[in-house]
Amino acid sequence: MAVGGFVVDGQISGFNGRITVSVVITCIVAASGGLIFGYDIGISGGVTTMRPFLQKFFPSILRKAAEAKTNVYCVYDSQALTSFTSSLYLAGLAASLVASHLTAALGRKNTMVLGGCSFFAGAAINGGAENIAMLILGRILLGFGVGFTNQAAPVYLSEMAPPKWRGAFNTGFQFFIGIGVVTANCINFGTAKLSWGWRLSLGLAVAPAIIMTLGMLLIPDTPSSLVERGKLTQARQALTKVRGTNTDVEPELVDLISSSEIAKTINQEPFVTIFGRQYRPHLVMAIAISFFQQVTGINIIAFYAPVLFQSVCFGSDSALIAAIILGLVNLGSILVSTVVVDRFGRRFLFIQGGIQMFVCQVAVACVLATTTGGSGTKHISKGYAVLVLVLMCIYAAGFGWSWGPLSWLIPSEIFPMKIRTTGQSISVAVNFATTFVLSQTFLAMLCHFKYGAFLFYAGWIAVMTIFVVLFVPETKGVPLNSMYAVWEKHWFWGRFVKAQT
Repeated sequence: MAVGGFVVDGQISGFNGRITVSVVITCIVAASGGLIFGYDIGISGGVTTMRPFLQKFFPSILRKAAEAKTNVYCVYDSQALTSFTSSLYLAGLAASLVASHLTAALGRKNTMVLGGCSFFAGAAINGGAENIAMLILGRILLGFGVGFTNQAAPVYLSEMAPPKWRGAFNTGFQFFIGIGVVTANCINFGTAKLSWGWRLSLGLAVAPAIIMTLGMLLIPDTPSSLVERGKLTQARQALTKVRGTNTDVEPELVDLISSSEIAKTINQEPFVTIFGRQYRPHLVMAIAISFFQQVTGINIIAFYAPVLFQSVCFGSDSALIAAIILGLVNLGSILVSTVVVDRFGRRFLFIQGGIQMFVCQVAVACVLATTTGGSGTKHISKGYAVLVLVLMCIYAAGFGWSWGPLSWLIPSEIFPMKIRTTGQSISVAVNFATTFVLSQTFLAMLCHFKYGAFLFYAGWIAVMTIFVVLFVPETKGVPLNSMYAVWEKHWFWGRFVKAQT
């Protein structure tokens, strides 16, 4: 007999979960955790093009830019500058691993509150920074905040949403990341002319932290988390509220209690359990999908979009405007994913988005190769710079309705309750580790590989699309506690997964 959901005519069905005002509001508040991550992604690249910021912390970059024959790909190649960006991701990596235990012990909600407070402190320090040490300390605290939030928020959304619309609700996290990016780019554009504009840009990161933290204090934790911590009365109340007062929540509550009791019979440490043979498919997905999301190159382009566009002959203001356009396109494409992810499924969007991104990355490389010359000393014309922007927008759209939201969704929905927070922690840790390496090396790669850097990412996109075709099963509409059946039926992963009763 299946644990979780029930079977009708051979198809897995969920409980009587429907969209209610309460579940919509709750999930919107939880998804707002993406604001802090998105704001940081958007603000970092813009600030690093502001002359007063560079004069105070990285004057060597301005001296390099003033040289008459500077390679257009190498102007911003500075390890100190990339450390400013990438230090957050080392901290996020450490925090995401700790967050597994925190999320299980304190709950999804409280972990996000803790993340918001840490992010607030980091933003305040960065806004008042007087030296690079203060900048890095602020970035580390921001990293702790993002690490906690990125671990807890997707799990919260997957556990709270009705199975039929889980994909749509979970894409809300990526949507708020997109809102954060666009907001940050707009703020950068508005503050770029001020001598203290960089302080305002960095300091205003306290705003999304306050919004998320106060919002999380007003909503309940997920029923799964409450059951896991033995708070059954609160779990019943939370289920009744989000599923609708006229809905019989007892079958779903009994199912959650059963899953929790099964989990408690496993005496092993979750980080040991997850490496067992029957969880091999889950672990591979958590690692591979998070890794592949980053080697699409999207966050690197988001971090350094203003730097990149300024390098290919946009002026400073035009580069910031181009970054705003890129962010708006990505934001709109996430809405497309929200509408179609539960209709066409995860695999279709993964594959379609991968093909679209691959074509665009190759096209950008070709444009840069033919216009900047092999040495990179030629500046491309405005027309070709606009073409690069158009190709980047098509690329961002492909990411926005595929690998962007789905890379947060899949790891948060495939694990059983007993190792769900552990699996999400590993997924986020891999995400941050890969982002750290790429962000630390991208400007040097751009300098040495030139247009070949985009072919590097295109190659990875081809690999990950093939991976999806062969190994990623469809999880659309499957209740969380019935997800094991997806693996049992898969041509490859079925050999690892044992039937559960």
